[in-house]
Amino acid sequence: MIEAFSVGRVNGRRFFLGRAAALGAMAALPMPAALADTTIRLPLPGGPDTRQLTTEFPEKGALVLQRARPPLLETRFAVFDQGVLTPNDQFYVRWHLPVIPPQVDVTTFRLVVDGHVARPLSLSLADLLTLPRHEIVAVNQCSGNSRGLFQPRVPGGQWGNGAMGNARWTGFRLRDLLDRAGVQSGAVQVRFNGLERPVLPATPEFKKSLSIDHARDGEVMVAYLMNGTQMPLLNGFPLRLVVPGWYSTYWTKMLSHIEVLDQPDDNFWMKTAYRIPDTPGAAVSPTETGYKTVPINRMNPRAFITNLQTGDIVQAGATVPVRGIAFGGDCGVAGVSLSTDGGTTWHATQLGPDSGKYSFRRWQSSVTAPSSGVLTLSVRCTNTNHVPQSWTPIWNPGGYMRNVIETTTLNIA
Repeated sequence: MIEAFSVGRVNGRRFFLGRAAALGAMAALPMPAALADTTIRLPLPGGPDTRQLTTEFPEKGALVLQRARPPLLETRFAVFDQGVLTPNDQFYVRWHLPVIPPQVDVTTFRLVVDGHVARPLSLSLADLLTLPRHEIVAVNQCSGNSRGLFQPRVPGGQWGNGAMGNARWTGFRLRDLLDRAGVQSGAVQVRFNGLERPVLPATPEFKKSLSIDHARDGEVMVAYLMNGTQMPLLNGFPLRLVVPGWYSTYWTKMLSHIEVLDQPDDNFWMKTAYRIPDTPGAAVSPTETGYKTVPINRMNPRAFITNLQTGDIVQAGATVPVRGIAFGGDCGVAGVSLSTDGGTTWHATQLGPDSGKYSFRRWQSSVTAPSSGVLTLSVRCTNTNHVPQSWTPIWNPGGYMRNVIETTTLNIA
């Protein structure tokens, strides 16, 4: 039974995650009863070349299974060729802690806002629906998207390029909520926590923070709809923080607590985890030590070919349509260029409609296949801050922020 939580009304029924209704509200998500027999090719330098697909997670279609608990589910890359928005049932999933509520009672759920504020709040979903509505299309990308392509290999989820998605997020500006609470002078950060919990008490709860200025910039928002409908529980129902242009580690799922801080946040997930080298491109050598680190933050530009993959066969001399997606990271897409000669020359592609500066943007072009051998296609995005992708892949021990120019090699028949 799916809870009818929509703009304008919240009824008293429960949201049930599949057949887990009999479990307690703080029980762990059930392990999938069975995994689909279908596999998909996901060639990564460290292997394995094939991964299992699963269709056994509630509200989700076929996704690449990276891990069952806590769930790490990757979007099949072919999905990105279908349109700018990633369907909810195909949207990737990434949780940090294994205890995830299998149900949320919308009649008792509260979002708490406290800390360095004049008026602490405890608001129901119905209360939150009275805030001015706000909407944005934005890419949600895991910090470790494409980690499986790092060489030397680094620990962590061995994602291909599918730990990302693009959605239309509907909700309210965080600034409007903070104004209702009355942020006091001296506030420096805002910390966010959701309903996921660790198994062991010694494991730190997953909390992330933004500077007070960033939290109040009018772009950071709290979403209750995803692509115009209730978001899947695995993507954060009933509320999810949306931080456009920043990696998804900040996009707190099942958001339940917002705390205004009058001093910098020193919790584990800010002070120790999700940190990157404070170097150009967050890059260091695998043997380098002693460098300064900072919390991961803004995304980089990326572009991908979506209608072709390495190993595909095209006819000699044929006109080959090429299309894909690009995003500017923390700003818009200025242009996407295609090269067939290893970057010696670049040709501008045709950009599709602009859904907003934080969205995927479609692009298309065509090339003529040679008479024999291979056809190598390289695609490069340049964002509106005039930052292009680089030929040189970065390396850091977290496997974060990969955005090297992508190359696809086709065989000539």
